[in-house]
Amino acid sequence: MVLYLGVAIAVAGFILVVRPIPRLGVPTRARAVRVVAAGVAVVAIAFILPAPESRIGRVETRLDEFAPVWQFNERHTIHIAAPPARVFDAIKRVRADEITLFLTLTWIRRGGRPLPEGILNAGAHKSIIDIATDSTFVRLAEDDPRELVVGTVVGAPPGMGGRPTSEVFQKTLPPGFALATMNFLVTADGTGSIVSTETRVFANSPRARRRFAAYWRVIYPGSAIIRRMWLRAIERRATRPA
Repeated sequence: MVLYLGVAIAVAGFILVVRPIPRLGVPTRARAVRVVAAGVAVVAIAFILPAPESRIGRVETRLDEFAPVWQFNERHTIHIAAPPARVFDAIKRVRADEITLFLTLTWIRRGGRPLPEGILNAGAHKSIIDIATDSTFVRLAEDDPRELVVGTVVGAPPGMGGRPTSEVFQKTLPPGFALATMNFLVTADGTGSIVSTETRVFANSPRARRRFAAYWRVIYPGSAIIRRMWLRAIERRATRPA
């Protein structure tokens, strides 16, 4: 919120530089420049704000087992009028091209660069889960039809990156790592299924936390859109005629 407030102030300031508006209290370009500077200052503050740490009280899901501590997270939920088994099958089968805006937002994220097949360059011939776990993600748990958990390394010290294994999420690592863990959780509710997806990121050193905080605060709106559209795609696949 702070980051995008600062961006909005800076953009408004640039507009006022072009055309000052006295009734808004900005009668001159010099004052408009000060508005721009204020916006830039707010953006800078957003990048250096500390990221508080959260911790589970007790283990209730497989996600809790692999990510009991985190500094960054997002969670989205949807009700789907389908039984858990059908929903879980849809989670494993939905493709990137079924997720509204997924291909567009990931194209923007990679700057239009051609990349090997992976989460940022997902084709339409395989499920998005299979593409993820065939590239940079690892399948941590699959409790059909309740929960699927995947994880990846989103930050590592120089020379220590690469594709992770499940052991990475269950042992103490050298400082400088940031681990992202994501799940889909399906719960029957009598009229269908409650489906949630949660992403948690844990950075194990102050420097890794600061670096990921800057990245997270920029990409979060796009990430949230993708997660919501992903759940909608699961709903469409789970509820369409066989």
